[in-house]
Amino acid sequence: MSSPIQFRLLQDVDNYCPDTLDLSLDSEAKNYWFKCFNRLVLKFEQQAAKSQNGDPTAVDRAAKFRTDYLDKLEQLQQDNSSLNPKPLAIRDLLELNETCLRRFGFDDPWREQKQIENQASIVKLNSRLDYIDQIEDIRAKWTEIIKGVLAGNMFDWGAQAVAQILENDSSFGLEEALQQIQKRPWLIDCLDQWLDRTQGPPHKCATIFTDNSGIDIVLGILPLVRQLLLQKTKVLLCANTKPALNDITYEELQELIRQCCSKCAIINEAYEE
Repeated sequence: MSSPIQFRLLQDVDNYCPDTLDLSLDSEAKNYWFKCFNRLVLKFEQQAAKSQNGDPTAVDRAAKFRTDYLDKLEQLQQDNSSLNPKPLAIRDLLELNETCLRRFGFDDPWREQKQIENQASIVKLNSRLDYIDQIEDIRAKWTEIIKGVLAGNMFDWGAQAVAQILENDSSFGLEEALQQIQKRPWLIDCLDQWLDRTQGPPHKCATIFTDNSGIDIVLGILPLVRQLLLQKTKVLLCANTKPALNDITYEELQELIRQCCSKCAIINEAYEE
């Protein structure tokens, strides 16, 4: 695995932190997230075993993964309770999960699930784009696109509440997720500034760091990509090289975009350039 390098376009490389929350400074948040991952690990174990159900050792290895992860999670929590705790982010808990999964032979437990969700979402892409296109007011159009981005990002199997919804209701889709978005103002709400900015000169280039497979990338992000392309903005889509829960990987993203090109001439033209 290659060593991480700094993103050159950061305004302040030395002081940049990729995490928005340091759990070592917030005991309430730390307790909340440790409890979440203690509960989620059972789902991770089940998914790991399911992903290799043809292997007679899968169930045993998945159980060993859960034990290993819980042990390391407890140790991490104890280490962080000292008088001089080290910075601790939610990302660290996720990376610990992936490390433990790979240690017991589960490189990508969500691979098949991601493929299923991608294909199901691609089928709905045209109808989503058509719905956005029929909105004449540009501010209303952009608002719908941004709401789609927010709703799409709900489909994260690492989020306990969402995972429970998806397990209990297989019909839960973008439309249902849109209904879950709270009324504005949101906790972090820069939408009006963004809408004002869209009235000015178009951006030369936009870099979008993708997250989840399925509804998130296809029905949330790609409509945003398309609208930016319509404004003559170059778009760069970025993805991780290695799997992490249901996050889309670089390899999967390439194949997904190739398939979506047949659904949208604008995306196809930009991809072919």
